[in-house]
Amino acid sequence: MDIIKTPKLENVQLLDKYNLRNPSKGTLYFATTHLIFVDHEMRKETWILLMHISSVERLPITTTGSPLLVRTKTFQSVFFVIPRERDCHEMHQTLLRLSQPVHIEELYCFHYKSTPDDLPKSAGWNFFDIQTEFQRMNVPNEQWVLCNGNKDYELCDTYPSEIYVPAKASTAILLGSASFRSRGRLPALAYLHPNKAAIARCSQPLSGFSARCMEDEQMLDLIRRANPNCGYMYVVDTRPRINAMVNRAAGKGYENEAFYENIKFQFMGIGNIHVMRKSLQKLVETCEQNTPSMSSFLSGLESSGWLKHIKSILDTSRWIACAIDGGVSVCVHCSDGWDRTAQVCSLAALMLDPHYRTINGYQALIEKDWLSFGHKFSARCAHYACDARERAPVFTQLLDCTWQLLRLSPEAFQFNERFLLTLHDHAHACQYGTFIGNCQKDRRDLRLSERTFSLWGYMANHLNEYKNPLYNPKAHPDVLIPDLTAQSIRFWRGMYCRHEHGVHPREALADLLPASVEHCSALDHHINYLAKRISTFKNLLSSKKADKHKDSAVVNYQIGNADTVEIDTKINALQIDNKLLYESGATLSELECANHDHPLKEAVLVKPNKIPLITEKADDTIPGSFAQLETEVNTVALDWKSIKNVTECSCSTPLEHFSRKHHCWGCGRCVCTRCVCRRAPLPALASPRAAPLCAACAPQDLATPAN
Repeated sequence: MDIIKTPKLENVQLLDKYNLRNPSKGTLYFATTHLIFVDHEMRKETWILLMHISSVERLPITTTGSPLLVRTKTFQSVFFVIPRERDCHEMHQTLLRLSQPVHIEELYCFHYKSTPDDLPKSAGWNFFDIQTEFQRMNVPNEQWVLCNGNKDYELCDTYPSEIYVPAKASTAILLGSASFRSRGRLPALAYLHPNKAAIARCSQPLSGFSARCMEDEQMLDLIRRANPNCGYMYVVDTRPRINAMVNRAAGKGYENEAFYENIKFQFMGIGNIHVMRKSLQKLVETCEQNTPSMSSFLSGLESSGWLKHIKSILDTSRWIACAIDGGVSVCVHCSDGWDRTAQVCSLAALMLDPHYRTINGYQALIEKDWLSFGHKFSARCAHYACDARERAPVFTQLLDCTWQLLRLSPEAFQFNERFLLTLHDHAHACQYGTFIGNCQKDRRDLRLSERTFSLWGYMANHLNEYKNPLYNPKAHPDVLIPDLTAQSIRFWRGMYCRHEHGVHPREALADLLPASVEHCSALDHHINYLAKRISTFKNLLSSKKADKHKDSAVVNYQIGNADTVEIDTKINALQIDNKLLYESGATLSELECANHDHPLKEAVLVKPNKIPLITEKADDTIPGSFAQLETEVNTVALDWKSIKNVTECSCSTPLEHFSRKHHCWGCGRCVCTRCVCRRAPLPALASPRAAPLCAACAPQDLATPAN
C-alpha cells in the first residue's frame, strides 16, 4: 500500500502501565490490515487491527524517544516509544489515514479474502429475513399488514422496504404521518406480543409549538385499535422532557396530549448521543489510570455516569416490557428514532420473548431492530472519516445492557459473554459487510451481499464458542423481568478492561464451564468405547466350544500374534482349590487364598507376570495385538491440562483472558484457535463425531480442517 512509507520500525518500546520500568523492546510492523509489535526476546506479539484504532495521539518527546498513544475501539490503550521523532511523525500520519478511510470502498470488508476452508461468501446473508421474523409473530393478520408503499424506499429511505402497519391505515394516512415525522420515520410495527399488544416505533413529530397532523393522530389511533384487549396505549418519549421541549424551537418536539385521544404520554430521560460519547470517554480515562486506588476508580466511574445511563436504558426497556406483558400497546420514539428507540425496543423484546435470548434469535433481533430500521452503524462506529460528533457508543450500550441481563439470569440466555464481545468487535472491525452502511438502502446500493462476507456465516461456523453451558430454556419460558436496583448494575470488566493483565481471574468461568462440558463428553464417548470392547471380549470368551472346529483365525494376546490355536483346556481345570493351596504350605496368606468375594479382600488388581491366554476371532474392528489395542485406547487423552496456568500456546501465541482456549482431545493440551486446525474421528471414542485435534495429533490422511 502506497500510504505505508516505512513498513517496519526497529528498537520500538511498548510500555505496560503495570510494568513501566521494564518495557518490551521489539520491532513494529505495518501490514495492510494490522499494526504488529513483535518482542523477539519474550516471543510475544501484539496485533492491532487498523480499523479498530479510535485515536492516535503524539505526546511530548522524552529522553528515550517520541511517545505515541494508540487507543482502540475495543478499549485497548497501547503506548509506544519510537527512537526517532521523524519516524514517530510518519507513523502518526499513517495510522490516522489507515484507521479512517476517506471512501467507504476502502473498508477492509471489500478486500477481505476468506480462506478456502471457510464458508462461501454467500453464507449468512440469507440467514435472516424480516418477513420470516414477523411471520413468527403471526404477522400479517387481521390487525397488521405488510405495507408496499416503501418497496422502493419512497415513504422513508432509512426504513426497511417491508414495514408492517395497521390494516386499516390508508395510503393517505401513511403519507400524512410520514410527512409529519422527522426523517419520514412514521409509526411502524416492531414487535407483536401473543396478547395482541404491540411495540411500534417512529421518530419525533414535527409539531413545533402548535402544529398538528390529522393523519398522524389517526395513525396512532389505529395502532391503539389494533389491540382489541385495551382501550388506551402509551407513547414513550425516551428523551428527557427538557430536551424534547428544546426541540420545539426547531419545529420538532413531542405530541400534544390534547390532540391524541386515549393515549398516555411518558418521558423517560435517556441522554442523547453527545452525553453518551462524553460518558464513555470519561470511563476510558478512568480505566487508563496507571495505579488506580479504590477511591479514584470509584469516583471516576461515578463521574462518568456510565452505569447510570445503562440503568436508565434498562429501566425504560423494563417499563415497556411490563406494559406489553400487561396487554397495553406502546409507541416509542426519541429524536430520529434510530438510537435510543432501537435500544429500548430491542431490549424490551429481549425481556418479553425467549426466542430473542437464543443465538439465532439475538442475531435476528439485531437484523430487525438495528440493521433494517436504520441504526447508523457507519456513522456511530466511525467506519470511515466523518463528523466526529456523529460517533456514539449506542450499540456498545445495547451489548452492555444485554450483559447485565445475562449476568442477572445466566440460565435464560443461550449465548455467553464471548458472543457479545464478538458482536462488538466485528461491528467496528469492518471485516464483514454485515454492519457496513447506515440503513438497509445503503447496504443494497453497495451490494454488500455480493461483494463481502457475512458475520453471521462466520459465527455459524464457530457456534460452540458462543454457547452458554448454563442455558436452560425452561427456566424463563416467558417474560424475563430483571431486578434493576442500583446494586444490581455492575461495571463490565470483560469489555472495558479485557486487555488489562492481572485483573481477570486465572480460570474464567466462561472458559472453565465449556471445557468441563467438552471433557465430560469426551469421557462419556470413551466409556462407551470401553464398554463396547469389554462386551466384545466377554462374548468371545463365552463362545461355544463348537467354534473351535471352525476354520477361523484367532488372536493370541499372550504372544501378540494371530495363530490358529486349539482350545482344549477347560475352565474347570484352571480352577484351584484355595484351601488346599493354603494348607499345603504355600507362601500365600489366608486372605490371598480366600475367594474373590471375601468381605475383607480389597479390590486390588495384581498385575500377573504373564498375560493370560485370550483367544478370539480375528475381525477388522478388533486390534490384532496388545500393542495395537494399547495404541487404540491411548488415542484419547483422559487428563486435560488445566487452563488456570496456561498463558501461551505451543505456537507462542499469547492466551489472554479474552482469548478462546481449546483442548485437543488427543493429547489434552490447551491450545489457541489457530492450532486446533483439524478434526478427525478417534478410534477410542464410540462416536462418529470428529474430535478437535491439534496439528501434532491429527492424522493427515483422515483429518479435516476444523470449523
